Amino acid sequence: MKIICIGSHPDDVELAMGGTLLRILERGNEVLIVDLSNGEPTPFGSIEIREKESQEVAKILGIKRLTLKNKNRYIFDTIEAREELAEVFREFRPEVIFTHYEFDTHPDHTNASKLTEAARFYSKLTKTTMRGDPFFPKKIIYYFPNHIHLNLLPSFCIDITKQIDNKLKILNLFHSQFIAKGNGLIIEEIKIINRYFGIRINTEYAEPFFVRETIDLDFFKDLL
Repeated sequence: MKIICIGSHPDDVELAMGGTLLRILERGNEVLIVDLSNGEPTPFGSIEIREKESQEVAKILGIKRLTLKNKNRYIFDTIEAREELAEVFREFRPEVIFTHYEFDTHPDHTNASKLTEAARFYSKLTKTTMRGDPFFPKKIIYYFPNHIHLNLLPSFCIDITKQIDNKLKILNLFHSQFIAKGNGLIIEEIKIINRYFGIRINTEYAEPFFVRETIDLDFFKDLL
């Protein structure tokens, strides 16, 4: 399967679904991570540092990574942003899209969720100046937020017990975001969140997801 994972900033995908991403890759699926922005400015990062970190992770995972033109803190569901992302869909032609859940404290994340949905629709348009042939990705799956700790009911959780150590190693590669100046507590918090959702499905660690559309069990056989 061909899968696109969309994050507003470098590290969003790895934080929310890093373990699931590892499982998807173990299955032999082709993955493209799309960062809607370069993530800067941040307190201890720079455009060059964030690019180096994100590309290092992509190299270790053996996947492609693409950064779009949106600006950190200014990601909006505009026509221009829709068309830019839709062109990525039309070129890569993914069967599945992973993106942000609609509720979060970070406006970039909530806007990214809306933008993804709109770009998915734009991707199938025929009479348009967008590059590429029309294409409509079959499914959107939403990963849960880490900025806001709501008592949300996931549609399903994916067991990442075997992947949790490697997920944390990957997060440590985003040194400017999670290690510099004592930010390592963020990674520990992610581990606790994954432990909580693991308990909910009677395993050690898990990542939660939400879907609006019905998914059949054969889909998960191919994905995982």
